[in-house]
Amino acid sequence: MAARGTWVVRLGGSRGAGLLAVLVLGGTALSLASPAFLEVRNLTDILLNISVLAIVAIGMTLVILTGGIDISAGSILALAAMAAGYVAQKGLGWPAATVAAALTGGAAGLLNGLLVARAGLPPIIVTLGTMSVYRGLVMGITGGKWIYNLPRNFTVLGQGRVLGLPIPIWILLAVAVLVGLFLNRTAFGRGIYAAGSNPQAARLSGVPVRLTLGFVYTASGLLTGLAAALFAARFGVVQTTAGLGLELNAIAAAVIGGTNIAGGSGTVAGTVLGAVLMGVIANAMVLLRISAFWERVVVAALILVAVVVDHLARVRSLRLQAGQRRAAV
Repeated sequence: MAARGTWVVRLGGSRGAGLLAVLVLGGTALSLASPAFLEVRNLTDILLNISVLAIVAIGMTLVILTGGIDISAGSILALAAMAAGYVAQKGLGWPAATVAAALTGGAAGLLNGLLVARAGLPPIIVTLGTMSVYRGLVMGITGGKWIYNLPRNFTVLGQGRVLGLPIPIWILLAVAVLVGLFLNRTAFGRGIYAAGSNPQAARLSGVPVRLTLGFVYTASGLLTGLAAALFAARFGVVQTTAGLGLELNAIAAAVIGGTNIAGGSGTVAGTVLGAVLMGVIANAMVLLRISAFWERVVVAALILVAVVVDHLARVRSLRLQAGQRRAAV
């Protein structure tokens, strides 16, 4: 029994290695079923297709690490993409449009953070309300009309290439590296883990829990705004329906990647791998000509497995700690 429990703990703590193994095995099987899978163009398309999702999921990871949740992310993306579209139509180019999108997303995230950190409201209630508010703003400002004909000096951000790779992939890599370093190499980053693991103990240790909560929601909004600019630039159009369901996919990527839904543990690398796995599943459905409806079933099953593994690992860890305390007495 003890050996089995220890195995569960190891499995919960090595999700990144497990995901890599799944991707390698799954990729090998897919390449045998469809040689087109391993073509450079196809692999690049997978990374390009998940770039927006992965950036949003990295922001979502910051929120979940504190034990929170943000189901307004899809609406924030639509609002920020709208801001980017309007600025782009003024001919100001991708830098100004990207800043407008990031600031819009950051402002929306800041409001979420203030309501959670200062007002002490439950994150799911706050973001459920703001989800409707932000989507309503999109519909009200645009009058339900899409924003078309975005200029080339903006769409180059989503359609251009550097050293043979699409720009969104480079931006995803940069975001992943910077946020990963921030979480692991700075005191404030480590405080995010502490705030999600045990808020009271973190507060007694000097971690500014309220400031941390406000920060993660604002940072999540900023990253979603950045993703919104890439989204609008890639497709050259901003739909009023943009981002519908994106928040659920972002949560899925984070949880599949090893972020504990209760907070306190998770990695940026794991989240990116979770998003890549989701991208591979979607790509496999196309290559194997399987109905896309089954994609949701597979992703849902992966989420359930991830949550169960995390739960078993946490229960086992608590039992070990309790046993050690009794032994010490």
